[in-house]
Amino acid sequence: MPRKIIDISVALTAGIKSDPPHMLPQIDYRDHHMTAPSMAEFMAVPVDALPNGEYAAVEQVNISTHNGTHMDAPYHFFSRMDEKLVPGGRPSMRIDEVPLDWCFQPGVKLDFREKPDGHVVTAEEVEAELRRIGHELKPLEIVLVNTRAGSRYGQDDFVESGCGMGRAATLWLAERGVRVVGTDGWSWDAPFSFTKKRVQETGDVSLIWEGHRAGREIGYCQMEKLSNLDQLPPDGFTVSCFPVKIHGASAGWTRAVAILEG
Repeated sequence: MPRKIIDISVALTAGIKSDPPHMLPQIDYRDHHMTAPSMAEFMAVPVDALPNGEYAAVEQVNISTHNGTHMDAPYHFFSRMDEKLVPGGRPSMRIDEVPLDWCFQPGVKLDFREKPDGHVVTAEEVEAELRRIGHELKPLEIVLVNTRAGSRYGQDDFVESGCGMGRAATLWLAERGVRVVGTDGWSWDAPFSFTKKRVQETGDVSLIWEGHRAGREIGYCQMEKLSNLDQLPPDGFTVSCFPVKIHGASAGWTRAVAILEG
């Protein structure tokens, strides 16, 4: 079988429910005819002097580094990282400081599509899924989490769909050398509405962003809003997910793909 590349990124799209309302991307599309007058004016020629009266198609995009398929750096989670590894920790790594070697590694898929919305995955559930697929985790492998949210991207309930990864599960992976993970959900954590309810019921504020906050203890990167994870086997593929190099940023967009060799 020849090499197969599966696109596990979503298209950056305006006008769909990809994020909470205050975070939605905006894209202004300007076609060849819309841009022709300004070029004709600059060149001091009539518009009809340009081929078919056309110039260039251009898009003006107003987005966050956390729109679309993106990779979060440890700096997104907290100002310091590796507090479990180094006394006092160290300043959190920003996206332009992420080692490129982390971003091109063998991949492993954990299938949690049957977990209910808002469920918080435990370390024991991660271990059980690895046993089910017969995979022994290795350092630097990229772990992808397939949730129900992947089937709801762009729908009204996307942000509230799927399970999330808890602190213990995230640390379990990081302690075994995993440094890049990903999910097809809006967040690595469970949807915030479910977390809010748990915090109100228990008074335990440590539940807020508990998966993300694991990066304070051991620095790692995570991808969010992945796609097509249902098309991947449990293992036997390579993930390429180099983030866009944005100076000092908390995240960078990535065209993540899975590569299956023949």
